[in-house]
Amino acid sequence: MTINEYNIAVDQYADNIYRFVLKHLKNEDAARDVVQDTFEKVWIKRDNINGEKVKSYLFTTAYNRLIDVVRKEKYSEDVERIDYYKSQSPIKNMDLQTILHNALDQLPEIQRTVILLRDYEGYDYTEIGEITNLTESQVKVYIFRGRKKLKQILVSVEAVLE
Repeated sequence: MTINEYNIAVDQYADNIYRFVLKHLKNEDAARDVVQDTFEKVWIKRDNINGEKVKSYLFTTAYNRLIDVVRKEKYSEDVERIDYYKSQSPIKNMDLQTILHNALDQLPEIQRTVILLRDYEGYDYTEIGEITNLTESQVKVYIFRGRKKLKQILVSVEAVLE
C-alpha cells in the first residue's frame, strides 16, 4: 500500500469505522482511540497490505481492537456506567433512534456486530465473515437470530408506547 492509498483509506473509511465502533462502545473517546489504533496498525503494516483490500483489513483490525476494549471493560466495574443505566428516563420519552440503539444493546455482542456491519455499513456476508472470522453460514445465522430478537424487543416496546 502506498502513502497515497493510505491517505485515501483514511478519508474514505475513518468515519465509517468510528460509527461502527461507537455503536458498540457508546463512548466517543474510546471509539476515537480504537480508530486511531486501527489506522496506526495499518500504517505500520502498510507494506504488507493490498490497497484494494484495505477496507476489509481496516474493519477487521477495528473489530479485533473493539473486542479487546470490550473484554477489558467487562473486568472492570464502572460505577458511572451503572448509575447511567439506573438514571435512564422512561421509555415514553425516547425517540425511535434511541429505542433502536437500546434494542441493539440488548443483543449478544456477535449478533450486534454482524447486524451493524450488514445493515449499517452495507457489507456482504462474505466480507462480514472475513472481518469476524466466521463462515458465511454462521454470519447468516447470527444476522437472522439478531433480527428476530430485535423484532421481539421492538414489538414489546411498540406495545408499551401505544
